[in-house]
Amino acid sequence: MTPGKLAGKIAVVTGASRGIGRAIAGLFAQEGAVVAGCARGLDRGDFLQDLDPGERARHLMLTCDVRHREPVQWFRDRVLAQLGAPDILVNNAGTVARMPVDGMPESVWDDVLCANLKGTFLMVQAFLPALRSRGPARIINMASIAGRQGTPLLSAYCAAKHGVVGLTRSLAEELRPDGIAVNAICPGSVDTDMLAIGRPGAKPDMSPLDVARAALFLAADAPAAMTGRCVDVFG
Repeated sequence: MTPGKLAGKIAVVTGASRGIGRAIAGLFAQEGAVVAGCARGLDRGDFLQDLDPGERARHLMLTCDVRHREPVQWFRDRVLAQLGAPDILVNNAGTVARMPVDGMPESVWDDVLCANLKGTFLMVQAFLPALRSRGPARIINMASIAGRQGTPLLSAYCAAKHGVVGLTRSLAEELRPDGIAVNAICPGSVDTDMLAIGRPGAKPDMSPLDVARAALFLAADAPAAMTGRCVDVFG
């Protein structure tokens, strides 16, 4: 059997229970990586269920609410203890809320910003020493077409994803001396639960696997000098 593109690599993927994160974790596992996935809840299953039963044991799936430091640190400690330091970190976890800005409770704004932007910050901060220890490593942040342009009734989500784009560009320069490439993916309409919530009735242009293939490119095929880029996956 030909080794996969990520053979010998350890990857951490947040939001790996459904949608894009589940597709990324599954594809990375199929390409030979040992994957540590997490999600706030596992009631809908996770990427392990998409793998052959004999393949599941070498991977890890845990609950973790990336909005808060304590569970992120707990998740990091479990990953390092059971799998070792990762080569790849994919910050995919997020949420969306659709409502007019003048009717949005502060708690909703905080939740969307925490899940999408603060969670990315907390995960990077927690895993950065381990990523540095692996030498060349890669961080992939999930932004959105909403991180490139505005969408009515999605003010919190757009603000969060624009923030992810800015964080990605800043981290790329900060971590360049460490040999850690930091890039973002900006998908358009993907067939996920979040699209149904954020843009009811919208017709998806692609599947989660399409976006996962873009993540695989950044994790395995992109040149090491490619950093601080935002890969637009929409027309």
